[in-house]
Amino acid sequence: MAILEFAGVTMSYGNRGGRVTALDEVSFAVAEGAFALLTGPSGAGKSTLLKLVLASERPDRGTIRVAGRDIHRLRKSSIPYLRRNVGAVFQDFKLLPDASPRENVALALQVLGIGPAEVEQRARKSLLEVELDPDTRRPARCLSGGEQQRVAIARALAGDPAILLADEPTGNLDPRLSREILELLQRVCARGTTVMIATHDPLVIDHVAASHRLELARGRLVADSDAVAVVAEPETSEPLLPLQPIAVGAVA
Repeated sequence: MAILEFAGVTMSYGNRGGRVTALDEVSFAVAEGAFALLTGPSGAGKSTLLKLVLASERPDRGTIRVAGRDIHRLRKSSIPYLRRNVGAVFQDFKLLPDASPRENVALALQVLGIGPAEVEQRARKSLLEVELDPDTRRPARCLSGGEQQRVAIARALAGDPAILLADEPTGNLDPRLSREILELLQRVCARGTTVMIATHDPLVIDHVAASHRLELARGRLVADSDAVAVVAEPETSEPLLPLQPIAVGAVA
């Protein structure tokens, strides 16, 4: 069953005197529970595609469905309900710098209208799932890049979304931390959440097993394969290792 579908989606920016096509007649379907990679160089249209899934942008034409529901013409009042089903993780984390990890996660739940007791329960649970201490009071600005990305993933997972979108999640991390975040995202997928990573990071593209691969170039979909693809790592590269529990502040 497809959980995410694009059919003939076109998106452009600018005015009539100088419009730029970000996506051009893009069509694909991602199965429920897939671990999908969306690849392509900078400017290929990856971020635009994710914004359309989040209903942050509207396409010029075409159809977008999430879990069988058309979302390309959603009213603004319905967008929060969509985002209960779609979580997002960004390259720059987008955390409140002076808030603790639990406060960052809790705020996202409060926006969804969830009650205080459930907010507390979900915030703690999601931080434990990414192996962070939910009781730490350290503000996000004092955390390492890897810890901040874990908080961002916990925030995205706290609403129990059917789909998790990750836009260049390893872009600000060194290779070791990148591997930890990738392993964490693979575990999220293994529990049943559909994961889509938009990236041009060779570490991700060449060394991660994905059940579905999509490639964009200049706004057009140039490759669409749902075959599992694994590229052997060079001898000098470290393998992806299982995550180890970490205490907040333990990673430089």
